[in-house]
Amino acid sequence: MSTEEASDPKPENTVDDNIDQPVQGEKTAEPLSDEERKARAEESQKIDPSQIPDASFPLMISMFTTQAMGALGLIPNPITSEMEFQPELARHYIEMLAVLEEKTKGNLDENEAKLMETSLHELRVMFVQNTKKEQ
Repeated sequence: MSTEEASDPKPENTVDDNIDQPVQGEKTAEPLSDEERKARAEESQKIDPSQIPDASFPLMISMFTTQAMGALGLIPNPITSEMEFQPELARHYIEMLAVLEEKTKGNLDENEAKLMETSLHELRVMFVQNTKKEQ
């Protein structure tokens, strides 16, 4: 055994970054099936229920806003870490917020109404700015 191997041993039973690769030390020669790959992906994305915030109107606005900003390429996709420009998807999220605004008009408190108005205005401005760049 060389000194490099002795000073920097790899831990047993760790998962490679590539989900298609077997666990180190695993004696499988065949690639993972689609079902196995899906099961591993689902297991790695399980969420601790205690970490889920309470459902609220501001959280819903924030979720749609975040999705629209991601589709405009303003924030990276949390899974791929890539910036993705999908203007039609961004338009969809902005329109969903507009429908929500229309259907809840008169039923929101002052803070909720202001958050909705501000979010929609800022998203529409960002949409125009970012789609002009692509033309």
